[in-house]
Amino acid sequence: MATEENKNGAPGSGPQSGAKAASQPAAQQGFVYLPLIAGWLVPGAGHFLLGKWVRGSLLAASVLGMFVTGLAMHGQLYTSVHNILDILCLAGDLGNGLLYAAGRVAGWGAEQAQTTVADWGARFIVVAGLLNVIAAVDAHNLRTGRKS
Repeated sequence: MATEENKNGAPGSGPQSGAKAASQPAAQQGFVYLPLIAGWLVPGAGHFLLGKWVRGSLLAASVLGMFVTGLAMHGQLYTSVHNILDILCLAGDLGNGLLYAAGRVAGWGAEQAQTTVADWGARFIVVAGLLNVIAAVDAHNLRTGRKS
């Protein structure tokens, strides 16, 4: 079993290793989690960082539209949890990133759902957060080259 060695005798650093390094996609360089984190904090930001303006705009409009519609329907932002379903709804709400933080600071969605419309509003907010998480993961996959 012969291994390639360079001038210093280090295995695996011969001419073919340099070709492998040169063939690595440029998407692997830098901080690959930046689009993921930015996309989670601000809807569409991960795609904007990657130059995917149309996709980022559509995702930002969708997430923001669902979040605002949920608040307009007097939907609740989950803050404390008492059972497993509330934990899942809180996880969905946290997916909204800074929208959730702004809603909590401003006191939006603080009242309990008293009507069916308000309950649907809470679901709109949760689904907006889940869509935002999916969009952030999509931006990460674009960044790492798993998706084009």
